[in-house]
Amino acid sequence: MTSGTTNHRRVLKLLSGLLVLATFLATAAFQEPAHAQERVERRTIMQMLFGRAPRQEPRDFRIYDDEPVIRRQQRQPKKTRQKAKPQPAVEAPVIVEKQPDAKTVLVVGDFIAGSLGDGLKTAFEATPGIVIETRANGSSGIVRDDYFDWPAILPSYGVELKPSLLIVSIGANDRQQMSIGGQKEKFRTEKWLAEYTSRVSSFAVLARSQNVPLLWVGMPPFQSSSMTADMVTLNGIFRAETEKAGGEFIDIWDGFVDESGKFVLTGSDINGQQVRLRGSDGINLTKAGKRKLAFYVEKDIRRLLGDAATTGSDALGAGGLKDLVVTAPVEDQLIVKTQPISLADPALDGGSALMGGPIVSNTAGKSPRDLLVEKGELAEAPAGRVDDFRLAKPETVISNPVIRN
Repeated sequence: MTSGTTNHRRVLKLLSGLLVLATFLATAAFQEPAHAQERVERRTIMQMLFGRAPRQEPRDFRIYDDEPVIRRQQRQPKKTRQKAKPQPAVEAPVIVEKQPDAKTVLVVGDFIAGSLGDGLKTAFEATPGIVIETRANGSSGIVRDDYFDWPAILPSYGVELKPSLLIVSIGANDRQQMSIGGQKEKFRTEKWLAEYTSRVSSFAVLARSQNVPLLWVGMPPFQSSSMTADMVTLNGIFRAETEKAGGEFIDIWDGFVDESGKFVLTGSDINGQQVRLRGSDGINLTKAGKRKLAFYVEKDIRRLLGDAATTGSDALGAGGLKDLVVTAPVEDQLIVKTQPISLADPALDGGSALMGGPIVSNTAGKSPRDLLVEKGELAEAPAGRVDDFRLAKPETVISNPVIRN
């Protein structure tokens, strides 16, 4: 047998072995469906031919009850989770309990009155002597008495709540035609304005008939220029008729315009910070806008209700200031002025004058300015000062020699 024949047989045996191996692998791969197979780690050709070395699990030895126990080490995660930062604790709002005899402030009107009521509740939430009650209908007005008849409903609110103060804010929905004597009258005609003025006057008189103070809050400007112009006209009617009935008109216009008098969405809040005051529609008010709206009414409520508007039971209100009397000094009271004394002075004997210093004279309690203004007395200038015009110069003052060329 030649060497070539021998090599040829070796090659055929090797190819036969590889073919058998490939057939075995293909058969093993299709024994189970692909979706039911577990993921098997791929092996190299050397591992297929000679097998895989047994895998050794890492072990650690721990002693429990003086006996060695073999446990598997748990794999540590590559990335440790960061601890969540502690969130600042949110303080619960302090709820102030209202007094049994707290005075009631009734707010009536349209959606502007509803916003005003929300702002006033925030303003007086820490005031135990005042309760804010809001009775508002967002789509109501003075024009449409068939939808919501305010003159008929207002007296019932007075009987139910017995308010100590009545606040009215209405008119934002009144830019529409009015039914007068069975005829439809267009907005802002002379007949429409005359009838509207009469209705406002009757409503103001009805509000004052409950024998409580009346505050009529004017309308704010709106994003629509035509609507803003109409609110100017209506505010003029509200002011005139409210004052005729004995109430007070509160103008809030300047709080929602810029320096040029133009409507603004963003402006200063009650703390002077720039915030959003109006909604995206240019009509409704945000929470900050409601609080600013209430700010214009808050001071009048405190003025009219007096001690009931005191914040807190132990707070020092205006009534507690009457005992704090500041008396003026007696005119002839002697005021002794002492020159400053050095801290290094070894003889702190209670003396009122320094050694070598001028003698302190007693005064009548009036400053040189008071003597000059009230009595026309001019205090003597110190020796050597430029305004010392005395003829007899003290010996301590040495005149400067005149140098002549």
